[in-house]
Amino acid sequence: MSSFVVRVAAVPADREACFAVRNAVFVVEQQVPEEIEYDALDAEDADTVHVLAVAADGLPLGTGRLLYGPAAADRTGGDASVGSLGRLAVNKAARGLGVGVALVRGIEDAARERGLAAVDLHAQTQALGFYERLGYVAYGPEFLDAGMGHRAMRRGL
Repeated sequence: MSSFVVRVAAVPADREACFAVRNAVFVVEQQVPEEIEYDALDAEDADTVHVLAVAADGLPLGTGRLLYGPAAADRTGGDASVGSLGRLAVNKAARGLGVGVALVRGIEDAARERGLAAVDLHAQTQALGFYERLGYVAYGPEFLDAGMGHRAMRRGL
C-alpha cells in the first residue's frame, strides 16, 4: 500500500470517496456527530477544493479540504490571501505511510494555484507535532471543536 497518488477530487466518485474517508475517521473512529461533520462548504459550488489520496488499486486512503475566498473568511480573519486547510483524514490502515504529508502538500499546491499566500488550519491538539514538522506555527489559545481541543496554525506559502 506504499504506492499512492494524491489528486484533486474533480469527479463525483472522487468526492464520494473523500466523504467516505471522513465518515470512517471522524464519525466512526472519533465519534464526531455526522450532522456537524458535513456542511454547506462540501457543496460542489462552494469555494472549496477536495483532495484525495488513492492507492494503486483504487482504494481511497485519505482526504483533505481547502477553503478559499468567502468560504474561508471566518477561519482566516477575513484575509482573502489565506486559505483554510481542514477535514484532513487518513484511514487507520494507511497511517504512517506519508499519506497525510502528501495530502497537506497537495492542499498547499492547490492554494498556490489560487494565488494564496498562506494556509491556516485548526489542528487537533494531538496532531500539533505533525503540522509543526510541516512548517505550521500555532497561534492563539486552545479551543474546543466537536468536543476536542484544537489550536489555530498557519504556514506561509
